[in-house]
Amino acid sequence: KFADIFVGKITGGLAQSAIVASMIFAGITGSATADASAIGAVLIPAMKEKKYDLDFSCAVIASASVIGPIIPPSLTFVIYSLATGVSIGGMFMAGIVPGVLVGISLMVISYYLSKKRNYPKRTETMSWGEIFKVTKTSTVALLMPIIIIGGILGGIFTPTEAAAAGAAYAILICLFVLRTIRIRDIPDMLFHTAKISSIILFLLGTTNILSWVLTINDVGKAVAAFFLAVTTNVYVFLGLVNIVFLIIGMFVDTFPAILIMAPLLHPVAMKFGLHPLHFGMIICVNLLVGLITPPVGTNLYVMTAVGHVRFEKLVRAIPPFLIAEIIVLLIITYVPFLTLYVPKITGFY
Repeated sequence: KFADIFVGKITGGLAQSAIVASMIFAGITGSATADASAIGAVLIPAMKEKKYDLDFSCAVIASASVIGPIIPPSLTFVIYSLATGVSIGGMFMAGIVPGVLVGISLMVISYYLSKKRNYPKRTETMSWGEIFKVTKTSTVALLMPIIIIGGILGGIFTPTEAAAAGAAYAILICLFVLRTIRIRDIPDMLFHTAKISSIILFLLGTTNILSWVLTINDVGKAVAAFFLAVTTNVYVFLGLVNIVFLIIGMFVDTFPAILIMAPLLHPVAMKFGLHPLHFGMIICVNLLVGLITPPVGTNLYVMTAVGHVRFEKLVRAIPPFLIAEIIVLLIITYVPFLTLYVPKITGFY
């Protein structure tokens, strides 16, 4: 509803609302899968009612969910930072402009396809009273990313403390304002969180062992020597990195790919004179685009379950959105200013 205030009157308004909602939801979850399932469950029935094609609806939401881990806070960036030693706060700031660019590109594609297929837009004008009511209801959720990002930028929290503050805020709001959980639900929530965290910590621990094995066997030097033998041109190197990680992203989940590959290629990128935040963003966005790239495309499978659409039908609908995201990827690859501007003005450069 909040997103609909701004874009509902554009042709294909519900598709535009899905993209804007993903950009807002990104600041709350930082997870592409959570984004796809939560927004899909709400918007797909509404889009069906307005006669949107099911494959188009699912393709829009699947591609928009990629924004979730790009706009901060992002678990993907946390994992990358832990794997390479890059600043978590810096990665958060670096993701803002790329995330917005992905959102804008998807809105352009959605508008074009909606115009072509004659999808509807909201015809009724919302009254100021309705706008105020929707904004008031949404404020409690919208404050969460402000607390997290504002706390980090203001020096009030470290990224770890900001995560704890965000979790505490979410629990209090759900308990006493929205009343969507009860106090007796908290132990189960803590157990579920501990289970997920233990998996991530186990991955990090085993990756450290792998990194140690690779280091003592000079694998990093061999990888660097290979790339330097292939090319000494930084633009060619970046092109190769994009190709390699787009392919990896098709078949390997984001976290294992980061934990295995990032420690190997990070030192190579430094030899080419790339900024750590810029290179980190290139790797992460590549792998996140892989979430909607067949044959695996984790988020495509999420949408087949949420939207009850056949996988092959969804695969045929995804290419325009996938191409838009790859174009944005190439832009942030070869125009580092877009990634580094916000970290520079916020002191994370």
